[in-house]
Amino acid sequence: MEDHRHMLIDIPLTMAFSDALQDGRDFAWQRGFGVFGVSASNMDAVVRYIRTQEVHHRKMTFDEEFIALLKKHRVEYDLRHVFG
Repeated sequence: MEDHRHMLIDIPLTMAFSDALQDGRDFAWQRGFGVFGVSASNMDAVVRYIRTQEVHHRKMTFDEEFIALLKKHRVEYDLRHVFG
């Protein structure tokens, strides 16, 4: 996608997400980002989603999906700070 990336990576639970990607080649964090954990039992569904995200985002924008995920996982947020 042009405005965001979905990544599925496997890191130790003791490692910070930003540390895991710090050594990535040609990778830089933007000011904000979202991280969601995925259980092993849902990996196939996540891989399918990532592969078909262009089709998925024709039905729901990234912004709409991100807010829906925050709500689904009961993450408190202030909309003024979500997208900058």
